[in-house]
Amino acid sequence: MREIIGITLENEMDLILAHKRSMQIGEQLGLTVATRTTLATAVSEVARTVIDFTNEGRLSLCISGKFPRFSINAGITFDSDHVFKETDEGFFYAKKLMPDFNFEVTGQEYSITMALSLPRSAKVDEAKISILRDYFINAVPLNAYEEIKNKNSKLSQLTQAQEQEIKLGRELDEKKNEFISVASHELKTPITVIKAYTQMLRLLKGQYSDKVGEVVEKLEIQTGKLVRLTYQLMDVSKIENGSLQYDLIKIELNSFLEETVTMLTNVHANNKINLQLGDGCSVMADPLRLEQVLSNLIGNAAKYSDKNSAIGVATFLSEEGGSITIQISDHGMGMSKDSIARIFEKFYRVEDIVSSHPGLGMGLYISSKIVADHGGKIWVQSEIGNGSIFYFTLPLAVPFKQ
Repeated sequence: MREIIGITLENEMDLILAHKRSMQIGEQLGLTVATRTTLATAVSEVARTVIDFTNEGRLSLCISGKFPRFSINAGITFDSDHVFKETDEGFFYAKKLMPDFNFEVTGQEYSITMALSLPRSAKVDEAKISILRDYFINAVPLNAYEEIKNKNSKLSQLTQAQEQEIKLGRELDEKKNEFISVASHELKTPITVIKAYTQMLRLLKGQYSDKVGEVVEKLEIQTGKLVRLTYQLMDVSKIENGSLQYDLIKIELNSFLEETVTMLTNVHANNKINLQLGDGCSVMADPLRLEQVLSNLIGNAAKYSDKNSAIGVATFLSEEGGSITIQISDHGMGMSKDSIARIFEKFYRVEDIVSSHPGLGMGLYISSKIVADHGGKIWVQSEIGNGSIFYFTLPLAVPFKQ
């Protein structure tokens, strides 16, 4: 069965469309005026009865059969809590006009079909059916109402397609997050074991050659990278599931920054980290998560800067005195405007450094979520070739009075 015309039955204007389009399809098939009128009248009688009680009906005019015997079918489907019967006036009259009449009901779902055999003189074949479909697809609207109705229909289809894409995207995200969660937890145990054995080998340093020692040292470095990646994956999973937890305590920020920067100076020995602290203040924060943010930002500054270049860490109070801003600056390669706009997105990596600098693009995404969960903001200023400056704010535990 090939649909030629489809019309939703919502109001009296659709009744006019149903009648006129039924007449037109009969005309295009070469039916006599009497036959066209019979078809259009039967369709109108059923459509009128449906529209009186519901605005969710649909008319479908189709060609069914195969060469050389074809028929034109008019099907009307609708849902209604009103109880319809085959003997209702409109249906009864339509059945008199078109004896090939079928009335079906399942719960509140109704289906009415009427069929009219096409004479051989109509010379219907697959090619003619295809031409007929194209004719009505490209037909000029009968009136302004049909023009608006067609535009609304296309807009509705577009909206449904977009909603479906959004739904599929969400489903893919859920599956991806589930995979990340499972994979990170499964990786955690064997990596922990490898790290433990590596540390045991370091304790046995005097029992193997210097060459083996170099291998053990490299193994420990790479194991450390795997540990960090695994924990980042776990953090991403927790963020997506809304289960990233914090143990907030009151922290004296300057002391905390001094300790953290001293630790990170040993980690990034090839870069000098200059610390410039402003007025002392306290913040409510999770120290491990705050250290994670600083480690990510300073680590990136070192990663994308030349050896022996300086990294700056500074703090300054907001003009209102309600928050503190921490600034991390470098003299590295910098970023384009497009990269700045996306740098805090999950798994985003700048194209130019994908092959030269390993990573999964999770550190800044996680950092941005941690800062936001602490009630702060994070942003970046950067220019290609002139380095980057990352900023993030934290609310003060006690507002600072200047």
